[in-house]
Amino acid sequence: MDSRLGGHARLKFAARFQASMRLFNIFIPATLIGLIFSELVLVSSSFVVAAYIVSDVDPSVWLMYSDGIARIAVMAVGVILGLYFQDLYADIRVTSKVALIQQYCLVIGVAFLIQAMLSYTAPSLVLPRWVMMIGSGLILITMPAWRIVYGSLVVQGLASQRVLFLGSSKVAREIAQRLANRPELGMASIGFVDDIEDESNLPEGQKLLGPLSRMREIVASSKPDVIVVGMSERRGRLPVQDLLELRFSGSRIEDAATNYERTFGRVSLSEIHPSQLIFSTELGPRPNRMALQTMYSLAIALVVAVVTAPLMLLIAVLIRLTSRGPALYRQRRVGLNGHLFMLYKFRSMRIDAEAETGAVWASLDDPRATGLGKWLRRLRLDELPQLLNVLRGEMSIVGPRPERPEFMATLAEKIPFYPQRLCVKPGITGWAQINYKYGDTLDDTVAKLEYDLYYIKNLSPALDAYVLFHTLKVMLLSRGAQ
Repeated sequence: MDSRLGGHARLKFAARFQASMRLFNIFIPATLIGLIFSELVLVSSSFVVAAYIVSDVDPSVWLMYSDGIARIAVMAVGVILGLYFQDLYADIRVTSKVALIQQYCLVIGVAFLIQAMLSYTAPSLVLPRWVMMIGSGLILITMPAWRIVYGSLVVQGLASQRVLFLGSSKVAREIAQRLANRPELGMASIGFVDDIEDESNLPEGQKLLGPLSRMREIVASSKPDVIVVGMSERRGRLPVQDLLELRFSGSRIEDAATNYERTFGRVSLSEIHPSQLIFSTELGPRPNRMALQTMYSLAIALVVAVVTAPLMLLIAVLIRLTSRGPALYRQRRVGLNGHLFMLYKFRSMRIDAEAETGAVWASLDDPRATGLGKWLRRLRLDELPQLLNVLRGEMSIVGPRPERPEFMATLAEKIPFYPQRLCVKPGITGWAQINYKYGDTLDDTVAKLEYDLYYIKNLSPALDAYVLFHTLKVMLLSRGAQ
């Protein structure tokens, strides 16, 4: 009994550790949080050291009584945001030292421009010239070196969660491959336990540790932190009694579908069963969250519509001047609970784009797009008129993209659970749009549906805020998932 209580304590600690890594309703690796925090400290320290170098008097006076701390904080946050916009937190491994230094130089260059702008708008937040110069020089020396050390040593040291796979289903193999490709996730596969004889289907570098009958022995010798159950066929094969004993002795056991969500940020359609959706207590949408989403979507849409009204007027004029046809494009889409509505966009294609082909999916470099339309789509400015759809209550700021009725029936027949994405309002941007590329194939649609179902399951203001922030990066830099 004592050992079981000890096991429960370890499970509670693991659960708390997991919860501390779940921010914005998405799983963020501890290694990434550690990197952001350490670089924030490093940037701040560089400017503090610079203040001590250049100051003729006690620099603590400047730090405490001349807004020195506030100025450094503004600069430090700006540098971290610059690194984020350079995608340096998307993959923290260093693949090219030269490219890494170039990216840091670009971030510092932009920081100098921001300081110049602040000198006109908020002089009290501007760093002294030599503090800025010396601090930036220290950053360019220390931060690339720290990133290299962190990527090669710290990440490997923190990848301490040893994962043992029980079964070698397609989902389990995908997870193992993901962990091998993304060591910053903090998990590493130690192998598979299954009754298969051929190891050729396992991901490269993975090994078969033994059959299911030796599971207890293998667990005792390998001491995994997590056992992920991913068996292609469980009926009559799943060692239930052994798993119960391991669970009550303190072992952490996860279903492959649950682990897949954490490592990929989407659900796995192949692992979803209708009973899971029917009896799940976690799957949304929750009425109170949907009501709250409607409220802040309306507020955001109203503010953005007012601020961007001059820009929208300019875009409308340019469209009329550069191509034949109206500035606005209207198209029927399927919304909440299957209700049809008219979606508004700035026209980015020729007016006869579908005259010969009929309804077809748009692609990233669609040849039907006009010269101006290509830029509007790349910057996502063609979506601005959908603010009207939000104000009319037909859409939200964030949600699954609304599909055309011509495609909806076909997709619902070919893809399981596709109609379930209609249980929330469609959005101008969404979780699938920031995580996946433009797609014009059935496989692309399946992948986006997996992201949409993850979003529906985790719908919250925090997740919406993360999606909006990332969408801003895509718009400003004209790159990223669409």
